[in-house]
Amino acid sequence: MPFPHTRDQPSPPAPYEPVGADIPKLHGAEITAVYYGQRQAGDFYDFIRVHPERVLFGLLDVAGGLEDTRTILSHAQNTFRTVGASLFATDDVNESDAMVELCLQLNRTVLEAAQGVHACPAFGGCYNESLGVVCYFNAGHIPGLVRDAVGTSELPATGLPLGLFSHATCDAPMVALAPSAALLLASRGVIEGKRHGDEFGFDRLKEIFRRSRGMMAKEICVSVLDGVRQFMETAPTHDDVTALALVREPSTSADPV
Repeated sequence: MPFPHTRDQPSPPAPYEPVGADIPKLHGAEITAVYYGQRQAGDFYDFIRVHPERVLFGLLDVAGGLEDTRTILSHAQNTFRTVGASLFATDDVNESDAMVELCLQLNRTVLEAAQGVHACPAFGGCYNESLGVVCYFNAGHIPGLVRDAVGTSELPATGLPLGLFSHATCDAPMVALAPSAALLLASRGVIEGKRHGDEFGFDRLKEIFRRSRGMMAKEICVSVLDGVRQFMETAPTHDDVTALALVREPSTSADPV
């Protein structure tokens, strides 16, 4: 497979598949992604260190089945890695401007690879380890969630999904992660898991995240996927089901708060 976190498997996979060994090590934080079962649709996630103090991450949800989205995902990953590494490489980069440009380039890539309109909700973020800040865009994706000592807040869409309009723009705000705070992203397949016509929904996702206080990044992801499976009372095979979490470590006396 041309993109490393989506792979064909000749035998039934383990229920929870974590990202491979290429995940960057973070200073004072950890990040990971986990998906349920075998890939069958257009979820894509990736991580890349773009600077000694910055890690770029993203979760894309390309509409369609795996065969229909394979080429789009391959081109999107190439743009994510090459353009992202270039935009965020310098010490004095304006991260918001760089994130807006990355979103524009990804949008163009999706349109060109699909040879036309092809909806692709996407969430991209750059975590600054020295500041504990995430600069992000949310292109029509399910809202991200941030949990800290105050409570749980949402990171709603800042623009339209990728792959719809060639000149669509997307804002790139910043959110600070206090020590012990966590950020969670979930794919559409999580929200749309059904039982007797009732959807798992965004509120259940928020409740699971709220209860996951103190968990590590992988544990948060697994708790979300396991919550979907328990709700559906069967293995989720309706779509890709993916969760991505970023958790900042508790502060120490040597850490700035």
